[in-house]
Amino acid sequence: MALAFDNSYARLPEKFYTRQDPVAVPAPDLAVLNTGLAADLGLDTTELTADILAGNTVPEGAAPLAQAYSGHQFGHWSGQLGDGRAILLGEVITPDKQRFDMVLKGAGRTPYSRGGDGRAWLGPVLREYLVSEAMFSLGVPTTRALAVVTTGEEILREDTYPGAILTRIAASHIRVGTFQHFAAANDLEALEILVQHVITRHYPDAKGALGLLEGVIKAQANLVTKWMGFGFIHGVMNTDNMTISGETIDYGPCAFMDGFDPEQVFSSIDQMGRYAWDQQPDMAAWNLTQLASCLLPLIDNESEAALVKARAALEQFSVIYEAEWLKVFRAKLGLVRAEDGDASLINGLLTRMAASGADFTATFRALGNGTAGTHITNPGAWDSWAQGWHARLGRETGDTVAVMNAANPAIIARNYLVEDAISAALTGDMAPFFRLNTALEKPFDDVAEFADLRVIPEPSTKIYQTFCGT
Repeated sequence: MALAFDNSYARLPEKFYTRQDPVAVPAPDLAVLNTGLAADLGLDTTELTADILAGNTVPEGAAPLAQAYSGHQFGHWSGQLGDGRAILLGEVITPDKQRFDMVLKGAGRTPYSRGGDGRAWLGPVLREYLVSEAMFSLGVPTTRALAVVTTGEEILREDTYPGAILTRIAASHIRVGTFQHFAAANDLEALEILVQHVITRHYPDAKGALGLLEGVIKAQANLVTKWMGFGFIHGVMNTDNMTISGETIDYGPCAFMDGFDPEQVFSSIDQMGRYAWDQQPDMAAWNLTQLASCLLPLIDNESEAALVKARAALEQFSVIYEAEWLKVFRAKLGLVRAEDGDASLINGLLTRMAASGADFTATFRALGNGTAGTHITNPGAWDSWAQGWHARLGRETGDTVAVMNAANPAIIARNYLVEDAISAALTGDMAPFFRLNTALEKPFDDVAEFADLRVIPEPSTKIYQTFCGT
């Protein structure tokens, strides 16, 4: 099989990666293929065989490699990390000349595995497929899932589970941690090469390292506001999990909130709430500060001048974030025009939702049909807020219900739905997975066939912890 590969990352100096083929698996079997994504990429689905998607056969034109990077994890410097179980096969050029990485996640040990087995098991692979594709349908910048292949292996975690490999598609897999890798080694030559590579690939209008930093700041502010607007919690916003392209990556202990709690944490390893829902903007800014520190020598030869310029750029994060946040939450309330009191109005609803533990998705969706008050346990609190909201809606001129319904999904990839689909798949029944995936393709539609998937979970069925799968 020959794909339209053009592997620009593989043409960088070899200090950026280790060339390595995927490690073969005993019995690859194609479990899921994203035919729509394959068509967008210009791929012939008849040629996307299990052998290729498991890495047993390397396509002509590929240049398999494991990327090197470093990073901070939960605020602590971890040094070298790198692709411990992922192989970048190559970069696919689509019919409209866009460039995307094709990566096999779970493709075996690499020099960066740090004692791990380099493999993945079926549960986290199906979770990443469902949630990343759900995010795409919601309009959130994200890596995407092309395929899932089972491997015929048993993977040991806290028990034994069926092995699987995810084929992940991304605009690129370059991370803040990629820059940190070379900054830590004081390798200015590599940093300059990386800056030019990223500018060419993602920010062609950027002027130098400062322009690149400004572009990444804007992309990340836009991304995190979308997370916040859908009640999404990433769970592990480490610097090695922040892409330079502004895509969501690494769907490990992530989740969409059920009952609204600004301090909600799902990740089993986030004991201090570092990456709680309401901390995500600050954590994005923290990560961007680490990127800025890597770029200082390239921003200006004079260290003090470089600091002044970098700080000015970083200060724009909060400005951009606030503007984007208002845009996102105005739409959720049916508002298009901007008024000075809008932030107070939005926060007034969020405060009441938090006091009631109101379901995040269902409450916002119910604004469009007039039933949102049933989710707030204090009727007086709801009435006092709704009075101001209705007055504000009266100053809009368009179809406010249409605005709300286009911003507030009817269905999301709720934890219990994802876990039910995974549990069924582990018994050999993929039907719940395919049904949920189909429902999530049109998240803003009230489809009668999927009414059961819009049900708010009972306390006994809610899932309060998620795990990374490694």
